[in-house]
Amino acid sequence: MKKTSTRLADGRELIYYDLRDDSVRDAVDRRPLDPTVTTSEVRRDPLLGDSVAIASHRQGRTYHPPADECPLCPSQGERLSEIPDSSYDAVVFENRFPSLAGDSGRCEVVCFTSDHHASFADLTEEQARLVLDAWTDRTSELSHLPSVDQVFCFENRGAEIGVTLGHPHGQIYAYPFTTPRTALMLRSVAAHKDATGGENLFDAVLERELAGERVVLEGEHWVAFVPYAAHWPYEVHLYPKRRVPDLLALDEEARAEFPKVYLELLRRFDRIFGDGEPPTPYIAAWHQAPFGALEEFDGVNRDDFALHLELFTIRRTSGKLKFLAGSESGMNVFINDVPPERAAERLREVASS
Repeated sequence: MKKTSTRLADGRELIYYDLRDDSVRDAVDRRPLDPTVTTSEVRRDPLLGDSVAIASHRQGRTYHPPADECPLCPSQGERLSEIPDSSYDAVVFENRFPSLAGDSGRCEVVCFTSDHHASFADLTEEQARLVLDAWTDRTSELSHLPSVDQVFCFENRGAEIGVTLGHPHGQIYAYPFTTPRTALMLRSVAAHKDATGGENLFDAVLERELAGERVVLEGEHWVAFVPYAAHWPYEVHLYPKRRVPDLLALDEEARAEFPKVYLELLRRFDRIFGDGEPPTPYIAAWHQAPFGALEEFDGVNRDDFALHLELFTIRRTSGKLKFLAGSESGMNVFINDVPPERAAERLREVASS
């Protein structure tokens, strides 16, 4: 992988990640952009104890542009985009309309490929490995920013999810705090460790799932399963079999196997609702240990956390979505219409030949 860092016309950082070491990235952003102005701030809810990002400047962000005006495609002639070069393998840049900025963290966009009409599932294993390396590199770089406590790499796919740019891409949020979901996991890990005399909860969960009926696919270094208490009709968790706290700690064997396992998982997601259905909308979310202090989680350190990816769709059956209505949105109590065992069975059924 070759990494080339440059600046856009308004001062934002852009990084090319290339498969070839001889790639030259010297194109200049020719757009007449004013400096980026953000109004992002983080406010803490005194009753719930969680944090909310207030970012009114995002109201003016790009919304469903036609394909020939996509800001994530390479620049061509006088059609100038966020990527100054006329081609790229993968690229990361600071979001022009960030939810988090300055002392409140940082937001980046990750373009998986220059092919506007592709998806992550269409990537080759070599391309998918390049994206994994980009996620890892950005996790490392962002973790050193003084305002960052946790790095979250994720992909939203599909208009049903709320995606406003059709180009295959994901995002990275670098939060100035430990997110509520991660805090809940760490509290559970701490309680289990105390109750069992030191057993790791992630290890116990993984051992149970490996021995059960909800495994979807398994490699030498990775396993994908539908969790016992899945929140979503089709939800899969992908774990490395050797517990590591973050992407940085993956060994080369796990990195090499990841593209094959993950691409197969995504392709199965596109087949679960049958032929003729539009591509399955999904969210793919990497969970990594925070880089900030963990004193509030008694007896827990970063190595107690287990890196894993959660992949789920909001579609519950053909042509129907799972809406977060009263119980889910009002009380955070999910009601799942598809038994996890049946979801796992279905995802095994659609294995490619």
